[in-house]
Amino acid sequence: MSAYTISIVSIIGINVILAVSLNMISGFCGQISLGHGAFFGAGAYAAALVMVGLANVPLALLAALLAGSALGIIVGFASLRVRSDFLAVTTIGVNFLFVGFVRKQTWLGGEMGISGIPPTGFGAPGNMVMILVLACATVAFSLYVNRSWMGFAFRAVGEDEQAATTLGIAANAYKLAAFGIGTALAGLAGGLYTFFTQFITVDAFDFIFSVMLMAMVVIGGIGSTWGVVAAAIGLTVLPEAIRFVNDYRLLVFGGMLVLVIRLAPGGLAALIRNLFVRARQA
Repeated sequence: MSAYTISIVSIIGINVILAVSLNMISGFCGQISLGHGAFFGAGAYAAALVMVGLANVPLALLAALLAGSALGIIVGFASLRVRSDFLAVTTIGVNFLFVGFVRKQTWLGGEMGISGIPPTGFGAPGNMVMILVLACATVAFSLYVNRSWMGFAFRAVGEDEQAATTLGIAANAYKLAAFGIGTALAGLAGGLYTFFTQFITVDAFDFIFSVMLMAMVVIGGIGSTWGVVAAAIGLTVLPEAIRFVNDYRLLVFGGMLVLVIRLAPGGLAALIRNLFVRARQA
C-alpha cells in the first residue's frame, strides 16, 4: 500500500470519527453544534503536549478524550439555556475563542503550532490500522447508543424537550451527556490526528472545518449513523478527485449541501431508503 493511500485512509478514519461524534450531538439529541473543530483541536493539542513531554501513546489518547470532553461539558452547560439558532451561534463563538486563545499561547506554539511530535512507533501503516480500529469502534458505539434507552432519550429530547420532560426524562442531563460523549470522541479524533501528522497548527481546527463536518452530517442524513459514515468517506475522497478545481472546493461542497437540502431533506440515507421502498413497491 502506497504512502498516499495510507494517508487518505487515515484521514477517512479520522473524519468518520468526527462526523459520527457530531451526529450524536446534532443528529441524536438535536443540539446544533457548529464549533466541533474546537473539541477536535482540544484533543489534538492535549495529545501533542503529552507526546512531547512523555511520548506515551495510551496516555496521549486519554488526555485527548478528557480534553475534548471537558470543553464539551462546559459548552453543554451553555446548551441548557439556549436552543436551536442561539446554540449554533454559541458553538461558533466557542470555535473562534479556541482559535484566538491558542494563537496567543506560546506554550501551545502560537501561530507556528507544535512541531517535532514524537512518532508512536507503529509506523504509518500501524497508525492507519489504529485509526481504522477506533473508527469502527466509534461507529459500533454509535449504533449501540442509537438502539439503547439513552438513544431513545436523546431523540425524545431532540424532538420535543417539553414532552420528554413530561415523560420523566431528565432533558438537561441527557443534553450534557450528548455533548460529553460527542466531544470526547472528537477529542479522540484529535489525538489520532496528532499521531498522523506529528505537527499541528490551530488553522486545522477553524470554523470552516466545523462547517465541513456539519455538511457531512447533513448530506449523509442527520441522525443516520451509516449515512453519516458514507458522507464522511465520500467528502474525504471527493477533494482528491477534484484537485483540478481545488480553489473552488468550498463552492462545490456548498452546492452539494444546497442540492441535498432541496432534493433530499433527509440526506442520502433517506434518499436511498425511499428509492428502495419505491423499488419494492414497483
